[in-house]
Amino acid sequence: MKIHPEKLYFKIGEVAHMTGVKPHVLRYWESEFTCFRPAKTRKNQRIYQQKDVDLILKLKELLHRQGYTIAGAKAKLQNEDSLPVTEKAFQPETSDTQSILKELRNDLAKLRDSMTTNL
Repeated sequence: MKIHPEKLYFKIGEVAHMTGVKPHVLRYWESEFTCFRPAKTRKNQRIYQQKDVDLILKLKELLHRQGYTIAGAKAKLQNEDSLPVTEKAFQPETSDTQSILKELRNDLAKLRDSMTTNL
């Protein structure tokens, strides 16, 4: 659900207003759900991206409308393929980074071997 496609970042008050979830609840969810970690500015203000807002709406649906407990919502998010948004966002990057590093390491080893055989 795109709320403001022209904005990249939202402050906690804006997110609270857009989602109908109070700021203290957002901070609590941040401490409970590892997949929900908004970035912080130098002044330690939370800034949310669209993916964070989508996750908040999903959490609100699970906890408030479907009646899940915190533990139940955590389990649901871990088992669900379409979420957790932020954890999924980091896994491919980590996996891609690891594969790139392995490839680079192999290339460097080949280069080293070719240099030592030519001496």
